[in-house]
Amino acid sequence: MKAAFAQPGFSRLFAGLSTSILGDSIMLLVLSIWVKTLTGSSAMAGFTFFFMCIPAIFAPLVGVWIDRIKRKPMLVWGNLLSAVAVMPLLLVRDAGDVWIIWTVAGVYGISFVVLPAGINGLLKELMPDDLLVDANSSIQTIKESYRLFGPLLGAALFAWLGGWVVALVDIASFVVAAAVISTIRVEEEEPEHEEAAYWSQLTEGLRHLVHDRVLGNLLIGFGLSMLVLGFTESAIFALTDHFDKPATYVSVIVSVQGIGAVAGGVLSARCVRRLGEVATSTLGLVLLGVSALGIAASPAMAGVLVSVVLFGASLPLLVVAYMTILQRRTPQRLMGRVSTAAEVVMTVPSAVSLAFGALLVTLIDWRWIFLVIGVATLAGAAHVAFWLRDELRGRTTEDLVTEGVDDDPPPALEPSSPLGPGVGAS
Repeated sequence: MKAAFAQPGFSRLFAGLSTSILGDSIMLLVLSIWVKTLTGSSAMAGFTFFFMCIPAIFAPLVGVWIDRIKRKPMLVWGNLLSAVAVMPLLLVRDAGDVWIIWTVAGVYGISFVVLPAGINGLLKELMPDDLLVDANSSIQTIKESYRLFGPLLGAALFAWLGGWVVALVDIASFVVAAAVISTIRVEEEEPEHEEAAYWSQLTEGLRHLVHDRVLGNLLIGFGLSMLVLGFTESAIFALTDHFDKPATYVSVIVSVQGIGAVAGGVLSARCVRRLGEVATSTLGLVLLGVSALGIAASPAMAGVLVSVVLFGASLPLLVVAYMTILQRRTPQRLMGRVSTAAEVVMTVPSAVSLAFGALLVTLIDWRWIFLVIGVATLAGAAHVAFWLRDELRGRTTEDLVTEGVDDDPPPALEPSSPLGPGVGAS
């Protein structure tokens, strides 16, 4: 990772992102804890994350705009506007104000669409291709490191002084991030002026994903997992209720997850360099599925926490491998649209699962929910392993083309597929 920090500008980008990520780690879990505390409802608490996913449905509209502007000023203004978006939380007082939390969660979700796309674009400006994996691994590692104490700190501040203090901390983190990123010196490419029809520009990112054999199949594998992974947002509160733990104990679970996530983040770059992005992604899906099955089978909270560590380790492997291959296989002029299109394909299943999970937790036992999560995620791993088996054996796309193997998408990526063109959307 040292080589990544030697690149001009990356250390400042990393410092700015670290600040805003810290604010996120302190705030995000508090939003659902706040709702749970005000209403006493696990379903309503889990439903909070659904509102964060809604903006991803409109992500392609944002992607066209992102590709028309430079990334650095977009990140600066995006962080400042995110700070403004959090301010209404200072007005929350009782259960009648839950709508304010949900509204802020929705606006917060916009930053989850815009800022990552801007980061992807700026990283391509700052980093050579061979150092992208180190840059992604560094960012993901610090993000997961904050899980060790961010949620606990947020929950402690919430219990001690109230949600308004957490909101102020989050606002300050966005402002500091904007200030630091504004000092980066970078000569960005001028965005290309495109003559194509607006609809063609709008859909070009999704078409790039669909017609790229590797990216398309990875998204399908991830999408199968996302269809059920959102169940955890509600099921986790049912789990804590089962073991007679308060809602704030979720912060302990998230922090334990952070232990595994830090390990996964540290090892992710090494795994990608040794195994490749596809094999690392498959490994991440397998670990995620096995950990969910472990949670379902755990008779005690200690067993749950052990499985949660494995759960945490899987996420950086998935994120780092996916972000690296997305950045490498996407031209700069399309980075905003491809990033937001990927967000759509990943987030729509997640949003559906969040909404359905809030209902499901009232109907069936939480153990069955985690069992479904595990089975579906392993199915996603199987899809990737089957369709990209040549990449798993170490053969690259370029090798396949040289050997005369068609690199068009398999039948699962045809337009009639559930994840084909026209489909809507951490």
